[in-house]
Amino acid sequence: MTDIVCLSPIDGREIARRPSANAATIDSALRAARQAQAVWAKVPVAVRMQKMSAFVDAMLAMNQEVVPEIALQMGRPVKWGGEFKPFEERARHMISIAPGALAPRTPQPIAGLTRFIEKTPVGVVLVVAPWNYPYLTAVNSVVPALVAGNAVILKHAAQTILVGERFEQAMKAADLPAGLFCNLVLTHDDTARILSSGSVNHANFTGSVAAGQTIERAAAGTFTTLGLELGGKDPAYVRADANLAHAVENLVDGAFFNSGQCCCGIERIYVHESLYQKFVAGFVELTSRYKLGNPLDETTTLGPMATPRGAEVVRDQIKGAIAKGARAHIDPKLFPADKGNGTYLMPQVLTEVDHTMSLMTVENFGPVVGIMKVSGDDEAIRLMNDSAYGLTAAIWTSDEAAALSIGQQVETGTVFMNRCDYLDPALAWTGVKDTGRGVSLSEIGYDMLTRAKSFHLRTLS
Repeated sequence: MTDIVCLSPIDGREIARRPSANAATIDSALRAARQAQAVWAKVPVAVRMQKMSAFVDAMLAMNQEVVPEIALQMGRPVKWGGEFKPFEERARHMISIAPGALAPRTPQPIAGLTRFIEKTPVGVVLVVAPWNYPYLTAVNSVVPALVAGNAVILKHAAQTILVGERFEQAMKAADLPAGLFCNLVLTHDDTARILSSGSVNHANFTGSVAAGQTIERAAAGTFTTLGLELGGKDPAYVRADANLAHAVENLVDGAFFNSGQCCCGIERIYVHESLYQKFVAGFVELTSRYKLGNPLDETTTLGPMATPRGAEVVRDQIKGAIAKGARAHIDPKLFPADKGNGTYLMPQVLTEVDHTMSLMTVENFGPVVGIMKVSGDDEAIRLMNDSAYGLTAAIWTSDEAAALSIGQQVETGTVFMNRCDYLDPALAWTGVKDTGRGVSLSEIGYDMLTRAKSFHLRTLS
């Protein structure tokens, strides 16, 4: 048994310490989940929907407590509130579409035959959730998994260990059957053992590419299905016909919100040469307005990064790019909270960058962005596709047909026009290349959490 400890990025103090579950506790939770799921699968979808709606209500009631709790655990400023507005949007959407998404599919009628495809729950779902958006990323899988008739085991990140307890508290308030949902404190080795044992039927993981590869290796040979949302290096392209002010405002937010620790945050920007100078000037000016500081202070707009290690990754990329000729535009004197080490890291904007620099090709997950000048669509498409990742791509233009054409050529899971860093729960959230595999949200998300079962019933005259 190992203690799982959350150290606050604010000042390094210990926020929570929890012992990891022992083998007996893990086995008991898995058995209870299996037993509860067999009963839950027979409960009408309408009742499951009611229970999950009650869960959402219970979670929303915690908002005042949760906002500072998130700031203490991972550093997001209280000024921006919690995650419960998009949390509610995603959860309620997935609940509302369940009857249609889970309904049997009936092919063209044939006389004398009753034929349909039923969607049955996969069984026990393991959700391994990350710390950067600890409520949002977990709810993407937890709510639809339970609505679909599955049991859920939640393993939350050490950095946001209290979030798993909040989920459990709200599930109890919704009066779910005992054992159907369980929050387990697990080590990485515990998680791997669960996967390799074949004790769960589906696992959903959000995290790094390396960690996703570990998940795949652990599940190898068990035929456990996997949903993997891994790394990203999401690009934006500002065309010559873009609304400049709108693009600047939204791309600054897309790059630096949550200290850049967003799965679909903007990490690289390509700007048409005709707008380049004005775009950079506006981007630098707006970025310089951030206030870096204690996230519990209502005036702070940029909090610390979640871990010192994460901050060092960003510092190393910036240093490496500057050593290769990149130009840094943000004056460190504007951000005295950044002492050059630790979790407090100022935002930075770099130009004169290229794809020989890791800054433009390797995920950094922090408050820095590189901006490159391009001659047109073809060059922008080539550069956007010059990446091992493919989660989202944002195109800024007044020409929807052009955005559609460019989007169809970009290797990515989601194409945005004139917006970025957003999950629409009605659309499939997915990635290509090293960003992973599988889908969450939308009706297609339910396909990941169910099995197709065909019925072919012949009537004899």
